[in-house]
Amino acid sequence: MTAELKYLALVAIFTALMWLPYMLNVIMVRGVVDAMGYPDDPKPIAPWASRMKAAHYNAVENLVVFAVLVLIAHEANISNEATIMACSVYFWARMLHFASHACAVPMARTLAFIVGVICQLTIAWQILA
Repeated sequence: MTAELKYLALVAIFTALMWLPYMLNVIMVRGVVDAMGYPDDPKPIAPWASRMKAAHYNAVENLVVFAVLVLIAHEANISNEATIMACSVYFWARMLHFASHACAVPMARTLAFIVGVICQLTIAWQILA
């Protein structure tokens, strides 16, 4: 397995697990029955949980782009220092994005997002160059 595919797997696993903390808050605030159902007047969840949910949504949106680019590069046998570094940095940027979004650190969240986009563009450049 290439390093790029390893990082894709790590990003996918991390994204798949992001829902756990905010769903635990939903269960604690609303109870199991309302968490699994559709209450008419649901109790609001904690602000950090709402931000985690938004970060998870953003991660899913960006995973689509990242995964497609990594898989195209893999299929085209494009693997070099730039693609490996971009995948590694992307993984850490997404972790920082999630944590800073949950903790309401606006500058860090935005910078982490921009770094992730630059990583995606780096992989795209390697494919098209």
